[in-house]
Amino acid sequence: MARKNLIEAVERNAAATPSTEAPPARPLAGLGSPLKAGGAIGGISKTLGSINSSVERAREIEAQLLQGAAVIEIDTDLIDSSFVSDRLGLDPRQLDELADQIREHGQQVPVLLRPHPETEGRYQVAYGHRRVAACQKLGIRVRAVVRSLTDEQLVVSQGQENNARANLSYIERALFAMKLEQRDFSREIIMSALGIDKAALSRMLQVAKQVPSTIVSLIGPAPSVGRRRWLELVDLLTDTVAEQVIEVLSGAGAAEAESDARFELAFRAARQDKSKLRKEKPEQTVWVATDKAMRVSFAGSGKKVVVAIEAADAERFAAFLQADLERLYAHYRERAVQD
Repeated sequence: MARKNLIEAVERNAAATPSTEAPPARPLAGLGSPLKAGGAIGGISKTLGSINSSVERAREIEAQLLQGAAVIEIDTDLIDSSFVSDRLGLDPRQLDELADQIREHGQQVPVLLRPHPETEGRYQVAYGHRRVAACQKLGIRVRAVVRSLTDEQLVVSQGQENNARANLSYIERALFAMKLEQRDFSREIIMSALGIDKAALSRMLQVAKQVPSTIVSLIGPAPSVGRRRWLELVDLLTDTVAEQVIEVLSGAGAAEAESDARFELAFRAARQDKSKLRKEKPEQTVWVATDKAMRVSFAGSGKKVVVAIEAADAERFAAFLQADLERLYAHYRERAVQD
């Protein structure tokens, strides 16, 4: 909450602070005309300097963005998303609200871009995807700082700015961590990007890897659902339970529900199905040899029964049975005909 208040304070202060034009910036290749420096930098820096130390990291992010850097305007058609996504889509309602704010007050906080590493004349977002999308919706240029960033620097900036704004849900952060791991970023880089320790990262990766992607996609970001509830869902899921959850989330009415409500639907379905599976646990019978040296259990019913052999020489006995199965089966068939 403190971080969210920080950014809101930055936006309010910037909206209320008279614009101060910086010296004209040099034109960037491909943009055609000189780009103007932003006017609210002084107000943002002043506000950041007074923020409580409990949000020091968020203050430093904004300060680093502004320090010695010109804020320029860039056509949104020249901007590509980060090479690793951190959202399960943009909420249309929130995007409309942001676009309305920018239309009324202007874009007060710039985004951070880097020159596209593969395409000359284009740019890639480090952070500020929603602001870019809102400006694109409005048909205006986006105010940005452009810096040369390595992949590692980009994902750290991307993750830390999202932490400061506190507008990514737990599952989105967990998926972001998993995507970074899949791209072979070190645990240290991932922890730095997300501002978490090893234990928290392990739990995030557990959730991201064990909740099927189909279920995550059907639920969505679930902004109010935190670590504990996602881990509880992980504990409930089996292949059979997951199939039931997907069926419920794909049913009529689920798509119209809010994302948090869809999580609750999934959780209730998983809990009910897991309980049902416990009740339907197959019966088990056990045969024990007269010398107590061997124990054979039979579990299941209908078309599937599992046989388990427990003994010091279980492997040899299993091989003995396999070698004699044809005779035993023939004997069984004879008895079955007589019965």
